[in-house]
Amino acid sequence: MPVTAVTTDPENLTMTVVADLAAPVERVWSVYSDPRQLERFWGPPNWPATFTAFDLTVGGRAKYTMNGPRGERSSGSWEFLAIDAPRGFEVIDSFVGDDGAPLDGFPSMRMTFAFDPSADGTRMTNVSYFDSAEALEQVVAMGAIEGTTMAMSQLDAVLQDLREYAQGKGTRLEMVDETRVRITRLVDGPQDLVWRAHHDPELMKRWLLGPDGWEMTECVVALAAGEKYRNSWAPVGDTPGQGFGFEGEALLVDAPRRAVTTERMQGTEGPTTLNDLSLYEEDGATLITLVIAYPDAATRDMILATGMIDGMESSYARLEDLVLV
Repeated sequence: MPVTAVTTDPENLTMTVVADLAAPVERVWSVYSDPRQLERFWGPPNWPATFTAFDLTVGGRAKYTMNGPRGERSSGSWEFLAIDAPRGFEVIDSFVGDDGAPLDGFPSMRMTFAFDPSADGTRMTNVSYFDSAEALEQVVAMGAIEGTTMAMSQLDAVLQDLREYAQGKGTRLEMVDETRVRITRLVDGPQDLVWRAHHDPELMKRWLLGPDGWEMTECVVALAAGEKYRNSWAPVGDTPGQGFGFEGEALLVDAPRRAVTTERMQGTEGPTTLNDLSLYEEDGATLITLVIAYPDAATRDMILATGMIDGMESSYARLEDLVLV
């Protein structure tokens, strides 16, 4: 977790984020000055950002939209006031509508980003300056501290070479908060093939099997928001176990990058989870990231205790073999 501290100062009307990053200043600058890399961490889990404009010049503007799992949107813009590459920059950050105009009732703030060398790499200091105590309180009440902390938790993966970060490390589980987990797995294959393997029934039946000795007996795929899906499995031959399945609805489909679905056990009323799948390709390898939101911590712990991660690793190993064929 790179965030060292997020503090507010009502007297001086500031919010300060300090993060110690295991990368040199030049590498940190390259992440903050490249919209494609910014997109990988600027929004918190389940709310990734998309930058639609990025003019890194004094007086230039950047515009981004954070996209929620149910189609929600929250947009912002930066007006660059000063640029001192690679040591930092300064912007006016505003909440904006789809037309790019500032939204009434939402504050704008001046933000400075400073990147200073440290013993372990770089110390990033981000200070937001507010016009009033009410504006600071409003942003904090909107979840700025929690959202910033969770967004920055994704930065380690961006600063490292993707293969260095994830190759050979299998399926990894991280706790995001009390009800959400993040599961990552690198597959040595291109994004479009990994996406197709997740959405082509014939391909899914070849890898999405969990432990050896099971087969997928039903595969109905949701390819657009609002469509329903249904997957069923059964043991083969003398393999112990009882057949089961999951079903749900697609809430968002953005091929070949992101798909958000609900999921529940077939024939039950719940519990229902929210599954947010995203794919990112770098150097011919694709990082699969799955953020799962459970209704409560007890349900999360119960499901994780079933050996789910081991089963997912078995499936992902098959997937890797599949896309490399």
